[in-house]
Amino acid sequence: MAQIRDYEINVPQEKLDRLNRQIDEYQWPTELEGAGWDYGSPLADIQRFVKHWRTGFDWRAQERRMNEFPNFETTVHVDGFGDIDMHFLHQKSVVKGAIPLLFVHGWPGSFLEVTKMLPMLEGGDGKPAFHVVAPSLPNYVFSGPMLKRGFSIGRYADACHHVMLKLGYDQYVTQGGDWGYLITRALAYLYPKHVRGTHVNWAWAAKPEFTLENPEPEYSEREKRQIKQGERWYPFGTGEGRGYIAIQSTRPATINFLISSNPIGLMAWIWDKLNDWSDSYPWTEEEVCLWTSMYVFSRAGADAASYIYYEALHDTTEITIPAVQGYIDVPLGIADFPVEICNNPKAWRHTMGPIVYQKVFDKGGHFAGWERPQDVAEGLCEMFGKGGGAYGVVEGRDGY
Repeated sequence: MAQIRDYEINVPQEKLDRLNRQIDEYQWPTELEGAGWDYGSPLADIQRFVKHWRTGFDWRAQERRMNEFPNFETTVHVDGFGDIDMHFLHQKSVVKGAIPLLFVHGWPGSFLEVTKMLPMLEGGDGKPAFHVVAPSLPNYVFSGPMLKRGFSIGRYADACHHVMLKLGYDQYVTQGGDWGYLITRALAYLYPKHVRGTHVNWAWAAKPEFTLENPEPEYSEREKRQIKQGERWYPFGTGEGRGYIAIQSTRPATINFLISSNPIGLMAWIWDKLNDWSDSYPWTEEEVCLWTSMYVFSRAGADAASYIYYEALHDTTEITIPAVQGYIDVPLGIADFPVEICNNPKAWRHTMGPIVYQKVFDKGGHFAGWERPQDVAEGLCEMFGKGGGAYGVVEGRDGY
C-alpha cells in the first residue's frame, strides 16, 4: 500500500486562463439555415454551453467536489511499454466481506460516471457492499500519458489489472460500458482467475451461425430497433453515426491538431455523442461543461484519448475486438438499455459467455452509470448478492 499515493485534482491556473482566452478569441462557424441535428451539433446549443462555460461554470468548485471523493494514484508497469501513472477513485467499504469492483469508463466519459452509484454500492438493507475502484484510463483525464504504438485494449486491461493487484485485490469483479465494455471483457479473457464476474451495459455480441436446425428467430420490435441503431454506428460499416470513429481510428493525429487546440470544437465533438447516445437525458449546461473540461484539462492532453481507436481497430495481438466479443468463460451479467448504440438480440448473447444475470430496462442509453445509476447499481447488487447468479464468486468475499 505504500505505493499508493493520495491524489489531489488541481489544474494549473494558466490552463484555466488559456481556456478563457480561447473562448474569448473564438471565431464561430457558419451554419446552414434550418440545419437542426442533421449536420451535427447545432450552433445554438454550443453557444449556450460556451456562454455558461465562460460566465457561470466554476472549475474550482468542481475540483473541490471531485476532491471530496477518495482519489489516489499509483504507478503501474505494462510489459513492453513501461510505467504509467494511474489515477483512480477508491471507495473502500467498511464491510469485511465487501466485493472488489473495478469500474471502467469509456469515451467521452470519465471515472465520474461511477460517482452517482457510490452510495448505492455501500451495502445494507440486504444488499452486498463493494470496494469500488474507478481508474482514469491511460491517456484520459488524470492518468498519465502512454504515447507508444500498439497500446491497445489488452494493454489498457493490463494497466487496470495492475491497479487492482496493487490495492491487494487478487480477485475482483468488473463493470464496463463503451471502452469499459471492451476492456473489462479483455480483462476476463486475460485474467479469468482474477476476474470472477463481469457486468456490462453493452451487449455487443457476435452473431451466431443459424442453421435449418437452429433457425434465426423472429426479433422483437425493440431488437429490430437496436439492430438498426447498431448498423448506424457499427465501426466497420457505413452508417451516419460512425463519422467520429472513422476519423479517430484512421487519422487520429490529424484530428488531434484540432482537438488539442480548440476547446469549443472539442465541446461540439463531445456534445454530438452526449445527445445522440443518451435516452433523452436532460443534460444541463453544467454537466456538458464539466464533461468537456475533464478532457480539456486532461493530464495527457485532450487529444491523447483518440489513439485507442486506431490501436483497437489495427490490433494484431490476441485481444482483438472479435476476440472480446467471443465466448469468455467468466460469469456474465448484462444490463440492456434501449438506446445503447449497439445492443444485439438476446438470441446472439450466448456467444459472449455464461450469462448469469440479464435485465431489460425501459429507459436509458449509452451513459448508463450517469443516466440510470440506480438501475446499474441494483443490477450489480442483484448479480453478486445473495441469490444472484454470481453470488460468492470472489473467494472469501460475498459482500456481507
